Amino acid sequence: MRIIRPIAIATLGSLLFLAGCQKEEDKQAAAPAMPPTPVAVVTTKSEEAPIMNELPGRIAATRIAEVRPRISGIVVERVFEQGSIVTEGEVLYRIDPEPFRVQVDSAEGTLRRAKAVQLQAKQAADRQEQLKKSNVASAQQFDDAVAQLAAADADVAIAEAGLATAKLNLEYSEVKAPITGRIGRALITEGALVSSSSSEALATIQQLDPVYADFTQSATDLIRLRKALQDGDLMNDDSADVTLLFDDGTAYGHIGKLLFSEAAVDETTGQVTLRGEFPNPDNDLLPGMYVRVQIQQGIQRNAILVPQQAVQRDTAGQAQLYVVNAENVLEVRRVNVGRAVDQRFIVTSGLQPGEKVVVEGFQKIGPGATVAPADWQPAGQAPAEKPAEAAEAPAAAGEAAEPAAKAN
Repeated sequence: MRIIRPIAIATLGSLLFLAGCQKEEDKQAAAPAMPPTPVAVVTTKSEEAPIMNELPGRIAATRIAEVRPRISGIVVERVFEQGSIVTEGEVLYRIDPEPFRVQVDSAEGTLRRAKAVQLQAKQAADRQEQLKKSNVASAQQFDDAVAQLAAADADVAIAEAGLATAKLNLEYSEVKAPITGRIGRALITEGALVSSSSSEALATIQQLDPVYADFTQSATDLIRLRKALQDGDLMNDDSADVTLLFDDGTAYGHIGKLLFSEAAVDETTGQVTLRGEFPNPDNDLLPGMYVRVQIQQGIQRNAILVPQQAVQRDTAGQAQLYVVNAENVLEVRRVNVGRAVDQRFIVTSGLQPGEKVVVEGFQKIGPGATVAPADWQPAGQAPAEKPAEAAEAPAAAGEAAEPAAKAN
């Protein structure tokens, strides 16, 4: 009996151990499997992507006029206000007009004398014509009278031209604006002697509405775009609208239009100059201001675009995407990305239309994981029902908490 008792105790212990293992296996078998991780995806498709180029440029006035005197004299008055808007024909300076009034009076006297001589010569010619018909005067006397009349007519014409010149000089004593625009600072003051032959301008007027934006583009890029258009890879964009950005990145509020591109390449820089025209009603754009111009130069066919946040980089810097296959299993795909369009990248290779690319949710899982894909909604396009659902959830939680509180 002493030998049998230890054997029975060991057998009983083994049975109890096996029973415990069996219960643990039953618990593990009964535990539910982990559900698939939800992820937000976009389904790729072929699109037409605009080719936008951002180019540096400078603002230039559409018209620039230097105000210069047409006569010589002393400036007696500056009429305009510096930095103001002047209209075409508005008086800017006044040059002493008295010498030119005297010239007008002198020219009028010369004209009256010439007309008196002309009248005398005409009367003499008429008298000689009558005498010739009566055979009283000789042909030589008649010819002399006709010649004197012609000379008198010429003197009248000269006197009239002199009077017109004198009046024009008197009119030029008021220096007027040749164009409408904003006038700069006065370059001379009252009392200064100005001359029509001087190289110094009195002031400068610039027309600032509209204005030009002169910007440059690499000749290589321009040739590549034109070749792509010829090969049919791109579509021509007939709308030549251009957008302007200030130096701090803010957009200008008015859309411009492309006027032309130069037919020659700058030898020193290899750039081609293009010119756009922009309205400037508030004078926000000033000549010489640095700007950046966005211009659409074509439309790319069959482009595949993905949100920028979906593109990841490996340790080598290679772009990669997380793609959900047909079995809802996550896999990593190496791709090549090109330029950015708004908030998306163009994928140039490694991706096909109709594939599901993960945008959100891949941070907590890895390749090979089973996922539950759902359509991605950008932050600004969230469904309107979600706030209501969120409001209902706390209410339901409160209702469920009331019975529990009563039970306590």
